[in-house]
Amino acid sequence: MTTPAGLISVDAVTQVFPLDDGGRYVALQGINLDIAAGEFVSLIGHSGCGKSTLLNLLAGLDQASEGGILMNGRQVTDPGPDRMVVFQNYSLLPWLTVRQNIALAVNTVYPSKNNQERREIVERNIQTVNLSAAANKFPAELSGGMKQRVAIARALAIRPKLLLLDEPFGALDALTRGNLQQQLMQICQESGLTAVMVTHDVDEALLLSDRVVCLSNGPAAGIGHILKVPLPRPRDRLTVMDHPAYYQLRAELIHFLQEQRRLKQLAATSR
Repeated sequence: MTTPAGLISVDAVTQVFPLDDGGRYVALQGINLDIAAGEFVSLIGHSGCGKSTLLNLLAGLDQASEGGILMNGRQVTDPGPDRMVVFQNYSLLPWLTVRQNIALAVNTVYPSKNNQERREIVERNIQTVNLSAAANKFPAELSGGMKQRVAIARALAIRPKLLLLDEPFGALDALTRGNLQQQLMQICQESGLTAVMVTHDVDEALLLSDRVVCLSNGPAAGIGHILKVPLPRPRDRLTVMDHPAYYQLRAELIHFLQEQRRLKQLAATSR
């Protein structure tokens, strides 16, 4: 599974959570995965397969029970500005404007830069996600799509080496979701950003990803399949869907998910 110019190495990671009754729940078991610099990887699988658990481990929000994660050869032990997470619920501070939410991150990560330099970073990233007209608005005055654009701009403003996305478009309407997917693709490609995204959406995974990592059912979820997505870049939804390999790739992902559902139902009936 090794890829060239590796940025991230997930080495034999197992994650166990204690239960209230004194037992233990094995969420992930024996995960091995290398991610190249500039690669876009999606994590897909049914609910409870540990996608968000793995994302939290990559972010340094949790520590693996066994194994470890290396980034540029150094162990990930806690959160850091080289990794930024975009959550589905936006996580914006409601008492700050768009500009102030982004500036808070920039000021925290770049204390050595002068005020003018920090302002330029904030304004550049506001423009990147086309929110200049809403820069002085508060989150309550924004649509869901605009809030998500603020969250993406805030993440990009600190120039992380790794962008982590936890179902970032799941709560948005189809038109807004499509527009943001296109913007995210362009930003990642132009900046050479490495990204890992949790999604339930097969078409979203194929549109955005270089590889799709399919996780098997929990407990003790593992990597059941890795699908390479050889569709040419730059991409847009129409050209991707017209590509002769698209529906074969899509069928492969759906088959994996259907098989996992069948196994889950079989396990439930045999108890």
